[in-house]
Amino acid sequence: MTEVLNHLAGRVAIVGSGLAGLVTALRLAPQPVMLITRAELGAETSSAWAQGGVAASLGEDDSADLHLTDTLAAGDELCDAAAAASILRQAPTAIAMLESFGVTFDRAANGAFSLGLEAAHSRRRILHVGGDGSGAAIVCALVEAVLRTSSITVLTGFEVRRLLVEEGIVCGLLGATRNGTAILPTSRVVLATGGIGGLYDATTNPIGNFGQGIMLAARAGAELADMEFVQFHPTALDSPKRPLALVSEAVRGEGATLVNERGERFLAGEVRAELAPRDVVARAVSAELARGGRVFLDGRTALGSRFASRFPQIDTLCREAGVDPSCELIPIRPAAHYHMGGIATDENARSTLQGLWAVGETASTGLHGANRLASNSLLEAAVMGMRAAQDIAGMATVAPRRVRGIALPGPADVSAVRQIVSRHLGVLRNAGAIHGAIASLLQLAESEGPASDPAMVALLIAVFASMRRESRGAHARTDFPLKLAYAERRKMRLDEALEIARTTASHPLARSA
Repeated sequence: MTEVLNHLAGRVAIVGSGLAGLVTALRLAPQPVMLITRAELGAETSSAWAQGGVAASLGEDDSADLHLTDTLAAGDELCDAAAAASILRQAPTAIAMLESFGVTFDRAANGAFSLGLEAAHSRRRILHVGGDGSGAAIVCALVEAVLRTSSITVLTGFEVRRLLVEEGIVCGLLGATRNGTAILPTSRVVLATGGIGGLYDATTNPIGNFGQGIMLAARAGAELADMEFVQFHPTALDSPKRPLALVSEAVRGEGATLVNERGERFLAGEVRAELAPRDVVARAVSAELARGGRVFLDGRTALGSRFASRFPQIDTLCREAGVDPSCELIPIRPAAHYHMGGIATDENARSTLQGLWAVGETASTGLHGANRLASNSLLEAAVMGMRAAQDIAGMATVAPRRVRGIALPGPADVSAVRQIVSRHLGVLRNAGAIHGAIASLLQLAESEGPASDPAMVALLIAVFASMRRESRGAHARTDFPLKLAYAERRKMRLDEALEIARTTASHPLARSA
């Protein structure tokens, strides 16, 4: 039996409790909102696992313009420059907002912010909380603020499986709860559901995150953008543990180097060497592994005995894997880490579907382009959460339309999809692999089985990848190794992607893959 939550009808529904969702809920106060999460508040979120911190141009030698220059360079000519400039200019406001909710950023002895350096940044501009535990500390402070805010009703154990739409307008949510099926009637939904790392075997993300927000928005008819761009963090701790532990870019920012099993610094000839953009480093590491070699992070000289005090969380993770980073090499490998693509949104986080907003990693604002600049993600989540809240608060309340229930899809199973994605849509791609992925994923996506929803998200990545016949940023094709002279962001809806997938699946390359 389906329970209709009429006592909560009409409230803004925020799906997801990472940084973006928490900020949106807090900034909407005192307007009543529902904060919906399948796990406990703040749990199973990539935000809570972030080590690097928040990028903000607050140093005396820094500016929003310099931050923008670095962002555009890392984004490999595919950022929306206007959107990026607008978001980066709000960094001081975002930091002040986070502090107002109890976040305590690390400061130097003189009281100034303690600013770290990460790859592809030309200035020290990374704010941390508690060293390398920034994400967890920020989420913890925001969760405490949410629990103190009476206008926010938290609904845990609610897994949203479909958006309900009538005449192109959002009218509710359909989900599974501890008590069965439930419908929440609402005309205003904010998706803050995180990324797609769970589609890959090697990932630093919560393994249950397969792109649920993208799936919900796509099935409801919203436009998607830049789905092919999956960022692989080049230095995940190489171990049997899943998800893989992350060895933050900040370790290289403090002088650690990358070496292969022969002791060679194979990135020494690159501009900025180990601090080159992530796509450059990930490709170089992948090439070393592809030839049968191994890759290590060497912090013995740069950090040595200081490693544990500077990076206590990473030190613990290394020691759990049997490595003492103060005096031993840290084995690393690339792992799926961040998705630059997602639900296409405007400057106020609105999607193309009336009544639907998207914030955080599930959205694609144009800030990141083809390759995210380190630590811009938490900044974007904070800024866009503020903007979504402001946009919604300025709208007249609309009574939700009459909700017509649909059958509740079963729980998702990513296992079959994960094998296909890990094999065919990794750091290095080619037409044969992409076409093979499309053929396999299309069958799963069009079925009604447990793999359908994650296969749909993976299929979108593959279709977008098939259409970008160049190597740019995080999208590297061995059959098209060069960049085109001109490139632009690509946007499309699910029905368009399915039409392309069906045509591609009949291609000889797909049948032979």
